[in-house]
Amino acid sequence: MHYLGLDIGGTKMAAVVMNATGEEIARYRRTTVKIDYPAFIDELCDFVAEIRVQSQQPLSMGIALPGGISPASGKIKNSNILVLNGQDLKTDLEQRLDTAVVIANDANCFALSEACDGAGKGAEVVFGITLGTGCGGGMSVKQQIFTGAWGNAAECGHITLPDYAERQDGPLAICYCGRQNCVESFVSGTGLAERYFRLSGEPRTAPEIIRLAQQGDPQALQQIARFKSQLARLLATIVNIVDPNIIVIGGGLSNEPLLLEGLAEATGERVFTDRFLTPIVVAQHGDSSGMRGAAWLAIRSQTDRSFAG
Repeated sequence: MHYLGLDIGGTKMAAVVMNATGEEIARYRRTTVKIDYPAFIDELCDFVAEIRVQSQQPLSMGIALPGGISPASGKIKNSNILVLNGQDLKTDLEQRLDTAVVIANDANCFALSEACDGAGKGAEVVFGITLGTGCGGGMSVKQQIFTGAWGNAAECGHITLPDYAERQDGPLAICYCGRQNCVESFVSGTGLAERYFRLSGEPRTAPEIIRLAQQGDPQALQQIARFKSQLARLLATIVNIVDPNIIVIGGGLSNEPLLLEGLAEATGERVFTDRFLTPIVVAQHGDSSGMRGAAWLAIRSQTDRSFAG
């Protein structure tokens, strides 16, 4: 038996086939089709069929995607791939593919990947944060995804920014979800760019802002300092509530040392403890953690029949 992990993003579907020990057999990639739900399903099923032909092995399948399955309805919720919301993706895929499918939020799969054989290997509780266009959170406990009672655990991007104050953080932010001052409106690539624009009046991308800060631009440096303070406040809140063994940071912004320098010290100052011991590390598998986590999801569903993903 081999295990297929699919990471479905807004622009591409990345896939990996692994064995039960996490050794990679092959990788695949295809464009995500989002015209409508039937077109999405057709393209995904065609992608899986292609992988099956090339693999020539029985495949157990796990899927990582933005959003998750509502425990109330069994349908997809909170996905930025809008055609998926309200759809019974699991049932539809199982009927089309004639196989069991396990689905989980992509940030949870990221945390699972890093817990199984990444930067968090050997840790009982791994909290994963993805810092890219948005901000996602996921948690693994004993190498199993932890979703909470109603599927909302670890959704750190949509809590209100801790200790928000206009003087230190800039003007009020309205998140795309409709709420005010969600962490994702500040601690993300999009948030970094938007908050810099509010500060300077100049439209810049997150990488451009980081380069300007490295060159000593005062407004870029001010915004980077704000970003690090906001991220530290988020991490301290996570530690005060969850107290994980380790925090693993992934996503494109995790590759920027300027954003992470001094982060542990700034976080520790805000944690309710006499000594801050929680390691804050960068993901070992990088952009591959989503699809690898989806494959581990399939592996865990086979090896632990009590697992509910």
